[in-house]
Amino acid sequence: MLVTERRERILALVRDRGSVALPELAATLGVSEMTVRRDIELLAEDGEVQKVRGGVRAVPATGIRPASVQATTAERRAIAAAAAELVEPGMAIGISGGPAGLALAHELVRVPDLTIVTNSLPVSDLFSPPERADAPYTQTVVLTGGVRTPSQSLVGPVAVRALERLHCDLVLLDAHGLDEQAGLTTMNLLEAETYRAFMAAAREVIVLADHTRWQVVGLTTIADLSDIDRLITDDGLGMDARERLAEHIARVDIADRAVAD
Repeated sequence: MLVTERRERILALVRDRGSVALPELAATLGVSEMTVRRDIELLAEDGEVQKVRGGVRAVPATGIRPASVQATTAERRAIAAAAAELVEPGMAIGISGGPAGLALAHELVRVPDLTIVTNSLPVSDLFSPPERADAPYTQTVVLTGGVRTPSQSLVGPVAVRALERLHCDLVLLDAHGLDEQAGLTTMNLLEAETYRAFMAAAREVIVLADHTRWQVVGLTTIADLSDIDRLITDDGLGMDARERLAEHIARVDIADRAVAD
């Protein structure tokens, strides 16, 4: 099992149960407690979990997140704001699950006459809560259906079938990883199929990825970099990486984090 996949499994278990003991994690993952302890240390540093004696637990909703996570949040806001500038009233747009997709949704809730196609339950809920039933910002939400992941996305054959006959002006995808050789990647095989269906439904494919996603390789490839029409990233990405990405992707946009702050 890859390191990134193992940490995804830890996160999924913690989010599902609230807390998990160290010996149980080691047995479930088939690794030593020392290995699990190192994974927990890194996840805790990123603000994803809290270490407790003998195990790990989910981060409380009111928990203070470390500076590194706050910085990532600022980067996502900058990327989302840049992506939102491409969206016009009357468009049909696809938004994938994931934190970047949700950040984009927050930017778009007041754009009128949008049709939102999404496989994300949080994105769907943001656009269509009961209290907004009479709001002037008329929007239509198309939720794909499918198998729910720990991140509250819907994936798999049902989601793919729902997307097969749809046509979107823009599809905006949250990236787990980008790599020159491996391309656009994810840890979830069913998510890869769903992303490919999203891409097939798009007039323009836009990937949202902060600079920490560069040279991250997930379990499976979704698509080659050349299949992406536009990448929106942040100004934390180095010049060498920008040049290498530009060799494969038609347009690479750099969002200014200072503007988002």
